[in-house]
Amino acid sequence: MPLIISAYVYDFSGYYKFNWLKNFNLTDSQDKQILNINAGFDETSFIIKNYFPKSNLKVFDFYNAKQHTELAIIRARKVSLVYPNTQQIISSTIPLKDDSVDLIFLLSAAHEIRSQNEKIQFLKECHRVCKSNANVIMIEHLRDFSNFVAFSVGFTHFFSMKTWRNAFKEAGFKTFTEQKFTPFMSIFNSCP
Repeated sequence: MPLIISAYVYDFSGYYKFNWLKNFNLTDSQDKQILNINAGFDETSFIIKNYFPKSNLKVFDFYNAKQHTELAIIRARKVSLVYPNTQQIISSTIPLKDDSVDLIFLLSAAHEIRSQNEKIQFLKECHRVCKSNANVIMIEHLRDFSNFVAFSVGFTHFFSMKTWRNAFKEAGFKTFTEQKFTPFMSIFNSCP
């Protein structure tokens, strides 16, 4: 069942076609600064750059083998392409100036930060670098009934809506909205 659901979510739902992004009315321009932050496995940066060809895209990877121990990431890192100039960071520090970013993508990555305190600190950094009109777009599975049916006890690898809402609120974000992408994935949009 997990393999079937994963194939549906990632291969057959249009996840990598980014049609879901059209709901956000985002523009592309020379001066737009976009971040894509991943947890050691990046399948989306090349797609984002194609979607926003005029914008400046920076890619950060917060994967730390001592803290983020998911075996699937270790395997995936061996075969995946790395976007040019991807910077390795620690989750508590994004090496950019305050109020300098227009859009941050956290695509199926932020759940790899297992500690709630680390998660909040990471989101505080995202908030710090965001301009006042920026968007943080996060896609995640939730620890909910649909994902329990799909992944059985594996759904405990994900976090509840309440956990995410509290983390974004504690990090200083004013808005946190959800729309379902599939019954198993949610797209969240947060603004400073």
